[in-house]
Amino acid sequence: MATFKIEGGHQLKGEIQPQGAKNEALQILCAVLLSDQEIIIHNIPDILDVNKLIGILKNLGVKVNKLGKGSYSFQSDELDLDYLEGELFKKEGSSLRGSIMIVGPLLARFGKGYIPRPGGDKIGRRRLDTHFEGFIKLGAKFRYNKEERFYGVEAPNGLQGTYMLLEEASVTGTANIVMAAVLAQGETTIYNAACEPYLQQLCKMLVSMGADIKGIGSNLLTITGVEKLSGCTHTILPDMIEIGSWIGLAAMTKSEITIKNVSWGNLGLIPNTFRKLGITIEQKGDDLFVPAHTNGYEVQSFIDGSIMNISDAPWPGFTPDLLSIMLVVATQANGSVLIHQKMFESRLFFVDKLIDMGAKIILCDPHRATIIGHDFKSQLKATTMTSPDIRAGISLLIAALSAKGTSIIHNIEQIDRGYENIDERLRAIGAKIERLDN
Repeated sequence: MATFKIEGGHQLKGEIQPQGAKNEALQILCAVLLSDQEIIIHNIPDILDVNKLIGILKNLGVKVNKLGKGSYSFQSDELDLDYLEGELFKKEGSSLRGSIMIVGPLLARFGKGYIPRPGGDKIGRRRLDTHFEGFIKLGAKFRYNKEERFYGVEAPNGLQGTYMLLEEASVTGTANIVMAAVLAQGETTIYNAACEPYLQQLCKMLVSMGADIKGIGSNLLTITGVEKLSGCTHTILPDMIEIGSWIGLAAMTKSEITIKNVSWGNLGLIPNTFRKLGITIEQKGDDLFVPAHTNGYEVQSFIDGSIMNISDAPWPGFTPDLLSIMLVVATQANGSVLIHQKMFESRLFFVDKLIDMGAKIILCDPHRATIIGHDFKSQLKATTMTSPDIRAGISLLIAALSAKGTSIIHNIEQIDRGYENIDERLRAIGAKIERLDN
């Protein structure tokens, strides 16, 4: 288990290029299974979760060639479907939640798809019902082996388009159903579909492969099935979660940082939500500039004077993946804020580590925390801690970089799952961070 050693309290300065989006990459990589022709993908992030999925694709028989940094070609013309029911896949698939999205493409193209119960972050219950209910409505038969914790769907006679109203606007669920529906017979209508930019990117890629999808960007998708999809070339968007992380880092360390090529049109409410905490954010072309907040930042209040409340919601609402960052940033704000994490009941449990560092936080219940900001009058104190998941991990790292003294963060593999070479990139802008291999 690797460890970060961080000497906090230093101002940073410079430019940082966001990596390709993890959440988009996991969808796009699964989509290569829909065609037997070559597909080229650019801006793939070099992170643990994505590399695990590429490994699964290779073991499934996908021909994978690295063309350069972040660029790969994939061809799924000779797949070994027996791998899906073997012990190796049960081990590999169960360690990566994103592997669930191979089921839709395999079901659509080969009439069957299997997946072990996937893992991922320990942030609360994350149901798979949306995925499998969608497949069943398309005509697939579902089975679940409780002993082996193994899911399967089969449609030997193919899938049939239909109308469905999703119970929740699940991003991965919508992606999986869309990938199944593009090769189904007839028309499929998906209402209450997720419409995040990464889901839009998947739909645009599928259209470039020959799919017929209308309503992209809305919560009502209409898909007319086609017989076959071709190859394509696709470029992944910059990671909006990483962009938000760098905004939070700049504010907490009073640093002047330019985030390059952020794709402003796909950031949604992220800039304005940080502005609610008093953080200055400037648009310079397609770059995002955060000046050094030498005098701190002050939390806004609502028009009626009540305490600021920041909560998550499906797109175009504020992404839940950045609430941990907002919480950490609020610890040094001038003012108080209520963070309301609606979607996952365990994501705020890392606040005990921030309290140990001197933060003033009241955990109201598993979903809500009230933060009373220090206004930099009391610096966070260094400590030793363990990263519980990707987003809490990066939040603790930001706290450590702003704290007085030397902090230790264990289990940094959790951070590596979502952030590419983060220690090297932080050192490039002046951070005092060292990776220790235990």
